[in-house]
Amino acid sequence: MRRLLNWLMWPVRTLAVLLRRVWRWLTSPFRRAAAWSKATFDPPEPSEASVAEAFAHTLQHPADILPHLEELRSRLLWSVVALAIGTAVSFVFTQRLLEILARPIDGLDKIRAIDPTEAVGVYMRVSLLAGVTLAMPVILFQVYRFIAPGLKRNERRTILFTIPFAVVLFATGLIFTYFVMLRPAFGVLLDFGGIQTIPRANTYFGFVTALMFWIGLAFQMPLVIYGLAAAGLVKARGLAQNWRIAVIGMAILAAVVTPTIDPVNMGLVMLPMVALYFLSIVLATVAQRGRERRAAFDSRR
Repeated sequence: MRRLLNWLMWPVRTLAVLLRRVWRWLTSPFRRAAAWSKATFDPPEPSEASVAEAFAHTLQHPADILPHLEELRSRLLWSVVALAIGTAVSFVFTQRLLEILARPIDGLDKIRAIDPTEAVGVYMRVSLLAGVTLAMPVILFQVYRFIAPGLKRNERRTILFTIPFAVVLFATGLIFTYFVMLRPAFGVLLDFGGIQTIPRANTYFGFVTALMFWIGLAFQMPLVIYGLAAAGLVKARGLAQNWRIAVIGMAILAAVVTPTIDPVNMGLVMLPMVALYFLSIVLATVAQRGRERRAAFDSRR
């Protein structure tokens, strides 16, 4: 009788096993996504050890740093892949970008290439700048993934919140450089001293892409100071008290970055940096007050 029941129940058990496996197969992407989301956005809280204690522990146990190096290698690999994909995608519209970037000097027909490979190098340089812009969200997210295990939950939320703003500020720096700086700068450079200049392709586009990249990075200053203030590394009062030193430093940086020696173009670079610095003081105040509120809340728990 038992054998008969087993024989009759065999198709039912087989169907149940098949349905269970099919269900696991269908839901496995969601389980992996949930596990990835938890590991990414809600990793375990870091230990309360100080930097000196962590460094001493690393010296005593060098092998403990190997997982971190492996994680760094993985994050760098993903960043390089994102940059390669962004650069490859930018090939589609690089010719259009070349035409747009040449407008401050009235078009590509005003530029000359001397070396046989110069045009190819210029094409790759502009594609790389566009690729960096496209890949920046992924690169910043990989930076977050690397540092997230050492951050507290509220610090992780802060970093994730600032990533979109970092991308927007970098793009704003590129737009500012193009529309505000390039035409006045080359208006002086190409006719300085009454001598007409024919720009070389490698020199012109090399200078334009480098200037746009560094100004785009300079526009990240408010977010950087906000992050440092949120971590307690800088104080808003100290930034406000040392504004004169900061202005002198920005003047020196503007003089280095500015393509000409006239004060007009130097002011075009310096004024937004000064405005960003004072905006950084406001953001540092906000971050500092938030940090103090969290500390007071934790002390009452």
